[in-house]
Amino acid sequence: MGITKTIGFTSETNEMAEILKALGHPARLEIVKFLMTSSSCICGDIVEVLPLAQSTVSKHLSELKKVGIIKGTITGNNICYCLDEKIIQKIQTLINLIESTCSKSQSCC
Repeated sequence: MGITKTIGFTSETNEMAEILKALGHPARLEIVKFLMTSSSCICGDIVEVLPLAQSTVSKHLSELKKVGIIKGTITGNNICYCLDEKIIQKIQTLINLIESTCSKSQSCC
């Protein structure tokens, strides 16, 4: 029984935990912010705006893709990435629920 125990939680809760964990790194947040401002991009474009090596950026992109935050298509030697609207909507729904709950409840502190 460690801190990473996921048995007993719904698949939706475990999925959201993985998504939020992937977003818990500054480089990944910067990648998401970059993709928010462009319709798609090539990995090299992302490398130019981050203070990281191309291989490190590729690992972060892989983590974001693994949990579905981004999707990519291969064109020749280039991979174009964009945000996956379905996953972004799931994140937004959770944030809206938290916000709604907080605004309705009275402060406990």
